[in-house]
Amino acid sequence: MNDQPAGAAIGPLDIKRVMAALPHRYPMLLVDRVERLDPEKGITAIKAVTINEPFFQGHFPARPIMPGVLIVEALAQAAGVLAVEALGLAGSGKLVYFMAIEGAKFRQPVEPGVLLKLEVEFVQKRSTVCKFAGRASVDGKLAAEANFTAMIADPPA
Repeated sequence: MNDQPAGAAIGPLDIKRVMAALPHRYPMLLVDRVERLDPEKGITAIKAVTINEPFFQGHFPARPIMPGVLIVEALAQAAGVLAVEALGLAGSGKLVYFMAIEGAKFRQPVEPGVLLKLEVEFVQKRSTVCKFAGRASVDGKLAAEANFTAMIADPPA
């Protein structure tokens, strides 16, 4: 699918390539672009946070803030793109499922009108289970971080 040597960093990846790697769609697709992907190390992706996000209607009307759980979900989706690309799973129908979240910390609110930078690194890479460390930031300031585990499996029958 790409003309890069095996193991070489790739990027950027546009929304079409992101959607080819992930089953998520609006309103749950939380990765807009991949800036860089190194199949051996990690990924840097972007979520453009806009006031048009449906969750801002109720979280919170007087001061819109992106829910922390969705920041972690955005990190997990970036990890999903990383796993699919790194393990050569594009087009296989395999899905990347959350198994565990550890050490999630939220450092500052994420408000509409920002680019949320998602940086995820492999901690452990295996064919069926991967562990990741993720950091989300806005303008170089840490907004959230978490460690998480995901499994690669066939979709439900």
